[in-house]
Amino acid sequence: MQKQKKELCMPVNRRQFLQQSALASGAIIASASGVNANTFTTTKDSDTISILHTNDVHSRLEPFPMDGSKNAGLGGVATRAAIINQIRLETDNVLLLDAGDIFEGTPYFNLYKGEPEMKAMSRMQYDAATMGNHDFAAGIDNFAFQLQHASFPILLCNYDFSNTAMANKYLPYKIFDKKGIKVGVTGVGIELQDLVADNLYGNTIYKDPIESVNAITKILKQAGCDMIICLSHLGDKYDDNKVSDEVLAKNCYDIDLIIGGHTHRFFSEPRKYTNKSGGDTLVNQVGWGGLSLGRLDYKFEGRKNKKLMKAHSVLVERKTRE
Repeated sequence: MQKQKKELCMPVNRRQFLQQSALASGAIIASASGVNANTFTTTKDSDTISILHTNDVHSRLEPFPMDGSKNAGLGGVATRAAIINQIRLETDNVLLLDAGDIFEGTPYFNLYKGEPEMKAMSRMQYDAATMGNHDFAAGIDNFAFQLQHASFPILLCNYDFSNTAMANKYLPYKIFDKKGIKVGVTGVGIELQDLVADNLYGNTIYKDPIESVNAITKILKQAGCDMIICLSHLGDKYDDNKVSDEVLAKNCYDIDLIIGGHTHRFFSEPRKYTNKSGGDTLVNQVGWGGLSLGRLDYKFEGRKNKKLMKAHSVLVERKTRE
């Protein structure tokens, strides 16, 4: 039965589909010569980490169509992969993260239920991602099934998946060692009730994101992490009392950076908040559709002391839009 389900997710003309999506035989890394690299800076330094991030890509594998709109020709996994590859050539330490809503938004998802999205992110060597509400669009069983195509972990600390197909297929956090610099990463998801149909998320139990994150950050600090990042699909801020990245930033302990999603905001620069420890927590978000790639360069002095040297969004475009 499982084999049959997998075949139903396959393209009718698999080779042509994968070639068009720049996924075949490792061809996801496009030539960097066709990428607008004006925003790149060389930071060959083992004490520097470049945090790259996306959110709300929504199955946008190809560039936006050349229809005269403001986004015409922008985005697409091949160009994003070339940009990421170029940064990796110029920078010693890179961490590539996604804040959810990987799925749903183009016919690719309608036809293939997330397989090409997971394969594209794996070829780009994403280090971790969290889940957004649209990642439940074909049901939690489908998301769990598509994880066979993912080489990166799904991080969530405020969903209890014990009685679902996601049991044992996610982590509450992960610690990355980047040449001696320890970066702890966790993730939080939005309240699914009244946002996602009950049958799609099944027995998923939502837990308070602030309490959940604070419990995890305590573990990460005790583990000696030099930096703590939260991948959040809560949304940046709201007019009511709904939990948001802003609320989380003000009520957390020791989170250095919240990489946000859900609200599709294009931040011109990260927002800075004072957390419960009296330190700074930054929040950043880069819109939707894979139009931008977020980049934050941190310099570590003596490992424990870190300084944000530069934060900017890289527009995902080629030098010429064929």
